[in-house]
Amino acid sequence: MKLVSWNVNGLRAAVGKNFYEAFSGLGADVFCLQETKLQEGQIEMDLPGYSQYWNCAEKKGYSGTAVFSKAEPLSVGRGIGIEEHDREGRVLTLEYPDFYLVDVYVPNSQEGLKRLAYRMTWEDAFRGYLSELDRKKAVIVCGDMNVAHNEIDIKNPASNRMNPGFTDAERGKMTELLGAGFTDTFRFLYPDVRDVYSWWSYRFSARERNTGWRIDYFLVSDRLRPAVKDAIIHTGIYGSDHCPVELDIEL
Repeated sequence: MKLVSWNVNGLRAAVGKNFYEAFSGLGADVFCLQETKLQEGQIEMDLPGYSQYWNCAEKKGYSGTAVFSKAEPLSVGRGIGIEEHDREGRVLTLEYPDFYLVDVYVPNSQEGLKRLAYRMTWEDAFRGYLSELDRKKAVIVCGDMNVAHNEIDIKNPASNRMNPGFTDAERGKMTELLGAGFTDTFRFLYPDVRDVYSWWSYRFSARERNTGWRIDYFLVSDRLRPAVKDAIIHTGIYGSDHCPVELDIEL
């Protein structure tokens, strides 16, 4: 089974670039998006063979997640069941016979860390949500988690320490999440691989210089580790400031 996740930084903009070409070329069974930046009904996606599921923010042109799936899920959930965290369309959960798939766009702490306190509250609530699902059946989590977990996951760790996405607090929350029974599939397979990133700033020719961050993930319940076959970061696919990430898993 092939799953792909991509923060498209505006789906309408991505469609105007090479989204359909990338979508077709990747050939995923399930394709997850973050930061769609639209309301349901604002775009018609021509994706034969895929069912489409959306979770849109109340605020127009902001945040949002979507999942396109070949297989019909048993159920679809939007949000995590906590009103203050469910207004921005950040979580979309599809239940399949053998696992839950959770597509997530984690809040950014923003310039000056003005949203860091909210981010910490959100992280605890989201971890609790995943743990509840994990008690029922295995979980696959994918998306833009807005944190480079370790120094190996960012080009310039020293100069970025305490910047949004690389604060001790955010990195600590990722450590807590993994400690709650989840595995970072890329690092599980490639613990020492450096200079492979999933996001680059649009400024300073960051992508051309590969001055990037690995902030897009596939996590799985620890008991799914033996089923993980590969975790790929498609650095050659453009169309957003992020590139797609992939999980190949035998279920």
